[in-house]
Amino acid sequence: MTSTSANSRAGRKEWTAFAVLMLPLLLVSMDVSVLYFALPEISAQLRPSSTQQLWIFDIYGFALAGLLITMGSLGDRIGRRKLLMIGATAFGAASVAAAYANSAEMLIAARALLGIGGATLMPSTMALSRNLFQDPKQRATAIGIWSGAMAGGVALGSVLSGVMLSHFWWGSVFLINTPVMALLLILVPVLVPEFKDPAPGKFDLLGVPLSMGAVLPVIYGLKESAAHGFSGPRALWIAAGLLIGLVFVHRQRTHAHPMISPELFRRRGFGSSIGLNLMASFAMMGSALFTTQYLQSVLGKGPLEAALWSLLPSVLVGAAGPASAALAQKVNRAYVISGGFLVAAAGFGLLTLAGTDSLWLVLIAAGVLASGIVTVMSLITDMALGAAPAEKAGSASSLLETGQEFGGALGMALLGVVGNAVYRHDMTDKLPADLPSGLPSEALDAARETLGGAAAVADRLTGPAGDEMLSAAREAFTHGLRVASVAGALVLVAAAVVAALALRHIRATAPDAEDTAQTAEESAREHGEPLASGAERGTAPGELRPETVAGRR
Repeated sequence: MTSTSANSRAGRKEWTAFAVLMLPLLLVSMDVSVLYFALPEISAQLRPSSTQQLWIFDIYGFALAGLLITMGSLGDRIGRRKLLMIGATAFGAASVAAAYANSAEMLIAARALLGIGGATLMPSTMALSRNLFQDPKQRATAIGIWSGAMAGGVALGSVLSGVMLSHFWWGSVFLINTPVMALLLILVPVLVPEFKDPAPGKFDLLGVPLSMGAVLPVIYGLKESAAHGFSGPRALWIAAGLLIGLVFVHRQRTHAHPMISPELFRRRGFGSSIGLNLMASFAMMGSALFTTQYLQSVLGKGPLEAALWSLLPSVLVGAAGPASAALAQKVNRAYVISGGFLVAAAGFGLLTLAGTDSLWLVLIAAGVLASGIVTVMSLITDMALGAAPAEKAGSASSLLETGQEFGGALGMALLGVVGNAVYRHDMTDKLPADLPSGLPSEALDAARETLGGAAAVADRLTGPAGDEMLSAAREAFTHGLRVASVAGALVLVAAAVVAALALRHIRATAPDAEDTAQTAEESAREHGEPLASGAERGTAPGELRPETVAGRR
């Protein structure tokens, strides 16, 4: 039996539904960066403490990352469309609350609710995309577009924030979510069919705190290490998360109704896909840590100007996902994925040539790197979702996205440590041992620690001393960028080799026909419908019919 049929190919309705699903995806990814320009105005009006300011920025990502696994499993049980609509409602309401927050505490709570809503929307959109497109070629194209939209949304968020703040008050950056979510609530019931696991079992309530306990301490420890360097307490956070993770894995392997079915990892290519997706996110976020600082702190561009320049690499990113999907129809996907890693490594290679005045080189390098990573992510995502049974698409999606969160935090932490070590070494050699008169001893320490600290000290110096300090700091940062890029390139070359070896025998097929037949048979019995052959039902292996799986709409 073939893996697809004429009836399994998506038509205009499915593609229209997919376009609607891109709306929440863009908003969720934009909210990662939408506060870049709003934070100064928020600080002036709400007067948060330094700790509260950090939580205003970080709570969204923590809530999102901590609940991805829970929400992916929940969507498989109650229905991905239903979870999407619940999340859209919560996201829209939280956006209004954030826009009109009159205290730092209220804004932190609203941002946390936004993260919870985002955790429902991301795995739902990915899983529904997998369900809408049963034909492997169409699914690959759709996932390529999904990956490009996700990457582009982060870049677009900071630009949109700057544009909105030039005309409106800071709450407008949140309020733009509301009409989009309202439109989503109108269109989704009309265009998007419901899908869910017909026999999900009981929900694992204990698995919820265990999954959060495994994810959040590790991401927190890695992010803090990226910002302030490794230390004993931060290492303990990471160790605690890993220990809880072992408990969570043991429960999933032994529990009668696990949140994450061990069956997923018995599918060829699924486990490898999770690991390689993590490495791709490692490179993406690790490089972004340096390139964004380079545009602002080395080249001296304002936040909005830097954000506008950073949109240029997105031109390559937007084309990379669909182009890689088309190429993978003609060439073994393992080699296309491996090639994507090598292209991204070449982007890191270009960054090793950067000087303190290399705007176009850095932009081209960022575009090459990002296009290679999006190539990898789109094909890896398609491979993982194609390997997973359709009824477990939500859980599979949440694992992919949780891996991305881990990879991003790891990339910022490890590459950040490399870059910071080079910076500190260079600044220790270049700065004078004696302080200029009038400066406290802490000022020189700050200049030796970060480029931002050096810029602050340089502003307080008179004459050529300030220019000399700032020039030395910019050169030291750029040297750190070059060395970190070498490390990033080596990681990606290793990932390319692993991808070529581990994935070369995995074919682009739907899940086993016998699994699908069993799922359809169980669903038919549940709803009292007569059993029919695959040909009579007009379905292909790997397809869950929305009518039999979720009940007639």
